[in-house]
Amino acid sequence: MTVIDAGNAESGDWLVGNPSGLQLASALWIGSVGLLILGLQPVLLGALYTEGHVTGDELALVATAEMIAIAIGSAIVAMLLPARNMRWKSTLLLILLALANLWTAYAVTANSLIGARALAGLAEGGLVAVATELIARSRRAERIGGYFVTLQTLAQCALALILALYAVPKAGAAGGFIVLAIVCLLSLVVAWTVADDYADLPKDEHFSNVLTVPAITALLSIFCYFMFFGAVWAFLEPIGAQFGIDGRTVGLVVSASLAAQVLGATTATVFEARIDYRFAITIIGIVAAISSVLLATGPGLSAFWAVALVMGFILLFIVPYQIRLAITADETRNAALLVPAAQLFGLAIGPIAASLLIDGTDFRPVSEFAAVTALASVALLGFFVLVARRRRIQA
Repeated sequence: MTVIDAGNAESGDWLVGNPSGLQLASALWIGSVGLLILGLQPVLLGALYTEGHVTGDELALVATAEMIAIAIGSAIVAMLLPARNMRWKSTLLLILLALANLWTAYAVTANSLIGARALAGLAEGGLVAVATELIARSRRAERIGGYFVTLQTLAQCALALILALYAVPKAGAAGGFIVLAIVCLLSLVVAWTVADDYADLPKDEHFSNVLTVPAITALLSIFCYFMFFGAVWAFLEPIGAQFGIDGRTVGLVVSASLAAQVLGATTATVFEARIDYRFAITIIGIVAAISSVLLATGPGLSAFWAVALVMGFILLFIVPYQIRLAITADETRNAALLVPAAQLFGLAIGPIAASLLIDGTDFRPVSEFAAVTALASVALLGFFVLVARRRRIQA
């Protein structure tokens, strides 16, 4: 089933509004453009480091600044701005992102690179909100969310291949960011097929329903899960090197992990209605913790490959169930709009927090930290279930 077919199948299943299949597909593509960098950071930032534009510490700052800016941008656009004039908003954000990518291509200092990627992150977060605002209006938001993560990961894989094989070898990191700018400009055509005004969700004040124990607990559970992945993903190469796995092999593992993410997102889209979100999040959290522990015990090459592929698969498999968790926590769906922000903050804070535990060249604490955050995600889910059950009894 294509994204457009999916949109047609779901057209009578919206809380408010009735977007066409083309409008749904367009919104999902706009959001996917905002998240392209998630799959391309290893290629593009690695090229910046190899070319001597940034040191290792500066590279971490560039990556973190962009991730946090994406989270802030998505939260601002989703929570503070009305869902109207979406075509103009999409257009302006795409142009801003294209300019930020061009700025990155010609930046010559670490500070200018940090500024360029922070600006890019704000625009990217706004583009993500174009998709999540529409997803939140579907009665089957978790299924549409599955289509969204599948589309964005496929786009990341395709573009990562183009950059790795053609753009970066011929034109360096600058060439890669210029390609990203071109993608933004080409996507302007798609921006004008987005539904211009999203119908308002039936809700009270924006923040009143998010500042509740269930909603905060749900978002913290999502945040902790993505801290797990962010920590491992950022330090995968030095973790492998510690156990005798060379950088080229780790690069192949990263590419295979992206493919596993596509498979995980697709599988979740098929099975999301058949598995209870509490069961799915619990099992995936336990698998994440076990995988992290295995990384800390000095895996051989085969075990390293297996763990990386499992982690890639579960990363996006869990997303539809996290959307369902957020909707259950807050039926006005304001919390669901903050799911991307919680995920991105987790991806950004995970590596920083884990780096504080590294002792010299021993990266085992990173994996141990990841295991703890994965289990914390499950524990927070358990607390959420208890709170929700108590509220139902009181009601």
